[in-house]
Amino acid sequence: MYTPTLASRTETVAVRGLPYQVRRWGTETASQDRPLVLLHGWMDVSASYQFVIDALGPRAIQSRMVIAPDWRGFGGSMTGAATDHYLFADYLADLDALLHHYCGTDTAVDMVGHSMGGNAAMLYAGVRPRRVRRLVNLEGYGMPAGQAGSAPRRYAAWLDDLQRLARGELALKTYDSVQGVAERLMKTNRRLTTDKALWLAHQWAAPGADGRWRILGNAAHKVSSSQVFRVEEVLAVYAAIEAPVLAVDGSDDSLGQWWQGRYSLAEYHERLRAVPDCRLARIEDAGHMLHHDQPQAVAELIAAFLALPR
Repeated sequence: MYTPTLASRTETVAVRGLPYQVRRWGTETASQDRPLVLLHGWMDVSASYQFVIDALGPRAIQSRMVIAPDWRGFGGSMTGAATDHYLFADYLADLDALLHHYCGTDTAVDMVGHSMGGNAAMLYAGVRPRRVRRLVNLEGYGMPAGQAGSAPRRYAAWLDDLQRLARGELALKTYDSVQGVAERLMKTNRRLTTDKALWLAHQWAAPGADGRWRILGNAAHKVSSSQVFRVEEVLAVYAAIEAPVLAVDGSDDSLGQWWQGRYSLAEYHERLRAVPDCRLARIEDAGHMLHHDQPQAVAELIAAFLALPR
């Protein structure tokens, strides 16, 4: 099984009435002048960044505060009040509270977000532009453009999903062993090696009282959003971003595989034109989990971008 080079530790902090698990790397006395905040994606956990952390190395990590929360309803942040759906705006509010807790009210942070975490980071950087110094977006693509006329269908689908969740129809699959979880991860990501998959499986899932391994994610995350994705709002937020942004894609073109023409990489890149200072990068031989597929290449991009002068 994979052995991390730079071990992390976890702590629990209160965030808007919820117990949030936060993973930290570096020493307790690490400088808070340039905190680094890592935001994971949907159905993932903060430990997902471990391979990139190890690739960055001790010189890049030990001298600064590095934190990565488990978003509400994932990983170690699954406890608290029961819920049957999640609103995306809550991630921004949670992030705002976390930064206030760890960094005070004035410190600007460097931020890396993957997938859903990349989407949250982009929106937060536009809403709180003075709080973000540099932003690396790893395939945080957003969604296909929604139309106002689809609102009745969206609300109906949301109501239907709430009923399905109540009936247990959206329950997450369980596994008979941690090896089964690792095999599931490798099936989803063909580049993931056995040693890394087994290590991730221990972070991504846990055994229940019946001995079955369960993914550390609330099934309510599978409930569809009630809200239409409004591109014009997103573009307005992008335009308010003051931090330099590095948008990184994997070579597999995840968007093309997911949306089959409904939303393309070219359309995403066109949206990024609204960001005042945005650079593009591509990781070869990598899919959506590019930070697992090519952690060294991702780490080198992050390190170089964060070191650039304004």
